[in-house]
Amino acid sequence: MDSSDVEGHGSGQVVYRFGDFTINDHTRQLLSQSGELHLSPKAFELLSILITNRPNVVTKTELQERLWPETFVQETNIAGLVAEIRRNLCDPASTPLFIRTVHRIGYRFVGEVTVDTDTPTSTPARSKLYLATDQGRHFLMEGTNVIGRAAEATIQVDGAGVSRLHARIVVEKGEATLEDLGSKNGTHLNGVRIDTSSVLADQSQIRLGTVTLVFRSVPISDETETIGTIGPQKTPD
Repeated sequence: MDSSDVEGHGSGQVVYRFGDFTINDHTRQLLSQSGELHLSPKAFELLSILITNRPNVVTKTELQERLWPETFVQETNIAGLVAEIRRNLCDPASTPLFIRTVHRIGYRFVGEVTVDTDTPTSTPARSKLYLATDQGRHFLMEGTNVIGRAAEATIQVDGAGVSRLHARIVVEKGEATLEDLGSKNGTHLNGVRIDTSSVLADQSQIRLGTVTLVFRSVPISDETETIGTIGPQKTPD
């Protein structure tokens, strides 16, 4: 499939409305009338693929290639993601309002969709946003960045006390906010456990279990920025 054929490609922010739901690819959010619904990153991507390719059938093979490029996965992985989406949309497989199974082939989105487009007028972000660790940098992308141990996490962090999908950072128009995703051990920002979305500032310290990351917001024009370090620095001999 040619990505140039995908609706809204390269045209700025695109919002899709269907039933009581709204999906925003720019911020990677799925909203209902009662608030935000939390899909796993792969489930969100699958739903987005089906909506942007409606009313055509998207084959299981194509979904595997889009979701897990160059990686072999069981067909049941896709079925599990579809089931996750259906649970969140309250969409029964027997009488679907949104996602219909095309047996032995794939899936298609059958709901009525309204598309809102908004070409951004603001200038691009003037800072590099990333998380710094002793091992290096994890750059943040516009939209949702999920942090955790799971393979589907945007930023994979392995350590004692870190949940599979532990927390997320949402980047929008140069501002980053941190939110816990119901992790067992909680998410701490500058030593305080958070229970609501919190705005990040340069040098903010984020602790997930035993792992600490430093949020950096460095002006693009500053070519001599240094990575935030954790713990004492060694002075060269």
